[in-house]
Amino acid sequence: MPSVRSGRRGDSGRVSFRNDQLRFLREAAAEHGDVFGFRLFGMPVIVLNDPDHIHQVLVGQRHKYDKEVLMYKMVRPVLRNGLIPHPGGEPYRRQRRMMQPAFRPAVAARFAEGMTDETARMLDGWRDAHRPGDVADLSREFGELTLRITTRTLFSAQVGETARRFAEAFTEANDILGRFFRFPFPPLSVPTPSHLRLRRAIRRMDACVSSFIADSAGNTGNTANTANTENTAGGTDLLGILMNAVDEEDGRGMDLRQLHHEVLNIVVGAYETTTNAMAWTFQVLAARPDVESRLHEELDRVLGGRPPGFEDLRHTPYARRVVDEVLRMYSPAWQFMRRAREEDTVGGYRIPAGANIYLNTYLLHRHPDHWEDPDRFDPDRFTPERSKDRHRHAYLPFGAGERICIGQHFALVELQLVLMTIAQRYRFTIPPGQPPVLPRPLTTLQPGGGVHLEVRPRSAAGTEAVAGAAADPGDPGRAVPEGGRR
Repeated sequence: MPSVRSGRRGDSGRVSFRNDQLRFLREAAAEHGDVFGFRLFGMPVIVLNDPDHIHQVLVGQRHKYDKEVLMYKMVRPVLRNGLIPHPGGEPYRRQRRMMQPAFRPAVAARFAEGMTDETARMLDGWRDAHRPGDVADLSREFGELTLRITTRTLFSAQVGETARRFAEAFTEANDILGRFFRFPFPPLSVPTPSHLRLRRAIRRMDACVSSFIADSAGNTGNTANTANTENTAGGTDLLGILMNAVDEEDGRGMDLRQLHHEVLNIVVGAYETTTNAMAWTFQVLAARPDVESRLHEELDRVLGGRPPGFEDLRHTPYARRVVDEVLRMYSPAWQFMRRAREEDTVGGYRIPAGANIYLNTYLLHRHPDHWEDPDRFDPDRFTPERSKDRHRHAYLPFGAGERICIGQHFALVELQLVLMTIAQRYRFTIPPGQPPVLPRPLTTLQPGGGVHLEVRPRSAAGTEAVAGAAADPGDPGRAVPEGGRR
C-alpha cells in the first residue's frame, strides 16, 4: 500500500495534514491513487477513495467495521451515546429501529410549513434590518434560522434565547474539537485551558437540551411514557414520537437519559450541517448569477409569487439540483472514519484488524473518474441523463448503509424550502474586494470566515432578470487548491 509522509514542506515536499488538510489529501490522492496510508501523529490511517471500496466498508462488509475510532471517540464527550458517535452493533441497531419511524419522509413533510414560516419571518425582519446593498452576515442569520426551525418543527418550542446560548456553546465546542482532531494531544481528559472550556461548553449545551425537552413536554402536556403527543397546532412533534417510541422486537422504549442524548444529537446534526449548507448555497449563487437566474426563473414560473410548500418540491427540479451540487462540493459532513474489527481485503490490499479507515467526501466528490470538471459548480450534472451511469457511492453527502444519516429527508426538505423561500424574495451579490471564501475543515466543512453578502430585494413580482454573467473571480463554484491563489 502506498504510504504518504505527512510532513511540512521542506522535508517531504508535502504540506502537512495538520496545516492544510484538504490540500494534503488532494495531493496525496493525485500522486498515489485511491488507496494510500499515512500516519496522523503516530496513528496509522488508511484512506479509501474508490466508490467500490467505500461500498465494501459501509455496506457490503459493514459487519467488519465499527465507529470505535478517533473521530467518534473525540465527539462522545459531547454527543455521548447518541446515534452519531455510537460504536455500532446490536445496541445501535435497536436504537435506530426505534427512531427511524420519526424520520420518514412523510414526517418531514408534516413540518414543511413551519420551515417556510420561520424563513419568511427572518426575511420580514430583513426589511427593517438591511437596506438594499447592505452586507449581511448570512452565516449568523442562517444559524439562528436553523435553530428556530429545529426547535419549532421538531420540538414545538419557540426558545430563541435558549437556542442562541446553544449555538454559542456548540460553536466553541466545535472549534476546540476541530483543532483537537488535527492534533489529538493531549487527551481530552487532561484539564488544559481549552479542554476546560470544552467541558463548560458541554454543560451549557446540556442545560439547553434539558430546556428544549422541558419546554416541548410542557407545551404538549407530555412526559415520557405518556401517549399524548399532540402539540398546540394539532400535529405530532418529533419529541413526542421519540418519547413514545418502542423497539418492535422487545416492546421497550428509551429512558430519559438516552432521550437526552438523542435530542442533543438531533439538534447538533440539524444545526451545524444545515447552517453550513445554507451559507455555502448563497455564497455560490452570489458568485454565479447565471445559476441564480435559472433558479429565479423556475421559482417565478412554478410559484407565481405564493410561498413554496412541500408539494412544490416535485415541480422544482433545478432547485433540487442546486442543493445536490452544493452538497457535492461542500458536504458539511465531509469525513468519516471506521475501525476494522477484523482483517479484510480491499482493492487487493490487506486491511489488518484494528486499522483506521478514513473516508472523505470532499475528496470523493472531486474524483475525476466520476465527476467531469469536478471543481466547477454545475447543477446540471444531477440531471437524470447525466446521473444514470454514475456509481451510486460516488456521491455520499449523508453517508451510506445502515449508518446513513437518519435526518437526511429532513435536511433535504429544509434546504430546498429555505432556498426557495429566500431566492423568491432576495438576490445576493459579493461585496467589492471581498476575498474568496475557502473551506475551513473542522468537524464539519465550514465557509472560512463566514458568508457575508450584499442583500438585494427582488421586485414585488419576483421577476426581474439577473444577467447570466460568467463566474465572479471569487466564485466558490470553481474551487482552488487550498493554499493557492485565484
